[in-house]
Amino acid sequence: MAYTRGTSNNIIVGAAAFFIADSTLTAGTLPSFVSSESYRDTLSDDADFTNVGYTMNGLELQFQPDFGEVQVDQLLDVAKLYKQGMQVNMATAFAEATLENLLLALAYNDGELSGTKSTSAGQTLNLSAGDIGECPVERGIVAVGPGTGDCEDSAYVERVYAAYRALSIENVTVSAKRDEPSMFEVSFRLLPEDTSASYGKIVDRTWAPAS
Repeated sequence: MAYTRGTSNNIIVGAAAFFIADSTLTAGTLPSFVSSESYRDTLSDDADFTNVGYTMNGLELQFQPDFGEVQVDQLLDVAKLYKQGMQVNMATAFAEATLENLLLALAYNDGELSGTKSTSAGQTLNLSAGDIGECPVERGIVAVGPGTGDCEDSAYVERVYAAYRALSIENVTVSAKRDEPSMFEVSFRLLPEDTSASYGKIVDRTWAPAS
């Protein structure tokens, strides 16, 4: 095979649409792909998923392996490394500072949010301290962004990021500043699901609108 410098179609530029599920996910509970529509539209039509709307700073998926070392007398460096741990995090910033998005960022139960902002009583998010023995709220995450490959006139490429179990564990700041927008920076710790021990999956797919 002749040498080529690279393939520019495999360079990804662009943001992803961010959806959060009401509960955790598995490979079997993810909505099925539809060949004639973007996965963004598939998730938008699913009542179990919430579109957080505008985001800032894109989507960051970070893998942090932890390796142990074996040292021996005859070497000044280690003789062997072995994997002893793994941590995966997903981070973004919710640019739409709604109470619904704040509830998701704080990993609160849906019951902490009540009312509607269109009424005189307003919408209320109860800032609960929780209780001893309270279970942390885990939700699934799916993000849909541009994918790799040749985007022809009659088809589109996209990349789907699916996280089966996600838990918000970092500090969340709520601000009102004169020269900066209010947004919720959120970092999710991903956990492997029980059956497959998988954190989720990444899918590159092509879809074509129905003619």
